[in-house]
Amino acid sequence: MKQDSGEMVKREDTQRFPCRNCGANMVFEPDTQSLFCPYCESRIDITKENDGIQEYDFFSAQDSMPGDWGREKRIIHCESCGADTVLDSTSMAEFCAFCGSSHIVRNEGQVGIPPESLVPFKISAKKAKECFSTWINKRFFAPRALKTSHYMNRLSGVYIPCWTYDANTYSTYTAEAGTYYYETVREWVVENGKRKQVTKQVRKIRWRHTSGIYSDEFDDVLVNASSKIDEGLMRKLEPFDLSALVRYKPEFLSGFLAEKYSIGLKEGWEKAKCHIDDCIRRGVIDKINADEVRNLHIRTKYDKIKFKHILLPVWISSYTYKNKVYRFLVNGQTGEVQGKSPVSPWKVAAVILLVLAVGAAVYFGYTYYKGI
Repeated sequence: MKQDSGEMVKREDTQRFPCRNCGANMVFEPDTQSLFCPYCESRIDITKENDGIQEYDFFSAQDSMPGDWGREKRIIHCESCGADTVLDSTSMAEFCAFCGSSHIVRNEGQVGIPPESLVPFKISAKKAKECFSTWINKRFFAPRALKTSHYMNRLSGVYIPCWTYDANTYSTYTAEAGTYYYETVREWVVENGKRKQVTKQVRKIRWRHTSGIYSDEFDDVLVNASSKIDEGLMRKLEPFDLSALVRYKPEFLSGFLAEKYSIGLKEGWEKAKCHIDDCIRRGVIDKINADEVRNLHIRTKYDKIKFKHILLPVWISSYTYKNKVYRFLVNGQTGEVQGKSPVSPWKVAAVILLVLAVGAAVYFGYTYYKGI
């Protein structure tokens, strides 16, 4: 460590993969799942290891790193051109700002929980752009000009940190279960200008107290551990096929960016627990098997909580339309695209008018039929 204008500066030890033929920096190629030299087109296979990926006990984990991974400056020194580049505090793979060489920060000596496994990129940058073009052309409510006049900004492949959690749950519950029943009532109505008495069925509900137990097992509940990625868009990118997880190797990160987690293990568990509790609530309601349920109270014990720290592949970019920027994400494993797009008020108005016209036609048609 050294002082620089009153701030702490740390020189990071990084790893690169020079080509054995020409010395250029090799990068991971999703299409071939190998290291590729963009200059002489040499390739080196990467041995994938997916056996023995471990899950760790939640309570014995030593998550000593603060939530923001520290505030000190971090520097990578590029052996290719000699330049020093300031590294973002949450980066674990970065590019030299001067020559573009890929650098992967070594795990040794890092504080916090290192990733043990990852899902490699399967979708290349070219394929990701094709997926985006298909997606944007299907935006029904988007302005017609969007498909030809948008400008796509730089596309970046990023490994997003995530936690997965396993847990066994044991719940006790109490509630009121409601069962529908119907009573026949008579009432006066006006039909064709005449009063008449009619009978109809009125739905009522009969409540009863119920209680019981509910047990369940949860496997690989996925939680985004990045505070930089929109939680809603990231959730919509799912599912990721976690059966494709392989042991972490820095070769997979070469040519890509990668984040360290900024949402810690304990905070991640609280997010996972919210998802688990929602699942338990739905399961209990299904078990009660009533027409309605009210005053539901559930108490849950969590046991055998395990976790994994993994990295998931996501292409991140944005596009500009009429001087406004819209962000989008592409699942680097499946090609699923999620993002926001502008909405044409004219198309929305046209759909509303169409719905109103159809509704009016149905109404007048029904009125005419009843009047015959």
